[in-house]
Amino acid sequence: MAPSSSLIAKLKVQLKLSIARLRMVQQKDEAVSKQQRRAMAQLLEAGKVESAKIRVENIIRSDITTELHEILELYCELLLARTGLMEGATCDAGLEEAVKSLIYAAPRTDVKELQTVRALLCDKYGKEFALAAMENTDEKVSEKVLKKLTVTPPAQELVNGYLEEIARTYGVDWPKKSKDDLGDPPDFVDDDDENPSGGQAQKNLEEPLLADGSVKDKEVEEREALSKATPPRNFGPSSPLRVNPPSPSTDNLHPRVKGTLDLKPTKKMQDVGTGKGTQSKGPVGGTIPDVDELAKRFAALKK
Repeated sequence: MAPSSSLIAKLKVQLKLSIARLRMVQQKDEAVSKQQRRAMAQLLEAGKVESAKIRVENIIRSDITTELHEILELYCELLLARTGLMEGATCDAGLEEAVKSLIYAAPRTDVKELQTVRALLCDKYGKEFALAAMENTDEKVSEKVLKKLTVTPPAQELVNGYLEEIARTYGVDWPKKSKDDLGDPPDFVDDDDENPSGGQAQKNLEEPLLADGSVKDKEVEEREALSKATPPRNFGPSSPLRVNPPSPSTDNLHPRVKGTLDLKPTKKMQDVGTGKGTQSKGPVGGTIPDVDELAKRFAALKK
């Protein structure tokens, strides 16, 4: 019998509620998992390795449950996006895996909204379809869902891997490396040894000799090399500002005159020298007054 429109509407509402609930559960589980990881790091730092190996299994199981909730959330979103294909009496082939996986996994979770979705799907497709999904007789349930719901103790490699990752994240030295793993220390060579090796002795013999037969000191050689060396032009920090050199025509305070100095006085300069030029009308501008004229002005001021 084909499902009614009211059943599809209820299914939409429950799918939306299931998606929201699954996201909240995932956030809560992640917060709890962080606290548990911090506690595992403290146990490893305190040297309680056996206790940490037992308690880390809870973290592994919590991570598996979170992955299961992510898969179920994707299936709910798939059904919500393809509700138009659910109008028929039989389940569409593209939705069969999602529907049967939800029917199989819903009773094994603590999300009540998923159980409501499971009940609506069972009413829609019938008891035989629901029984085949719960027993997985046709093997349509997702293999990932089956694997996440399998209750088996984690392998020892997985436990050690979790502990190593927690120790690396929180900066705990675990597993502690022994001295044998660190290797032998490197050989120490003292250059100031009074009895140098053959290579060092040969190097000392090859050093240059002074006029008096003594060996030239290394510091003296370095100073001579530095005194002879010429620093590059771009030595030192370069300034981002660059100033152009002054122009020889305007900014040069001491210009150099080229050619012969054959300078002749002009007619105006000759007139000024003989007194025939323009007389000054005042103290400002014009030519400089004569001494006799200044004496006459002072005499007039005294009267």
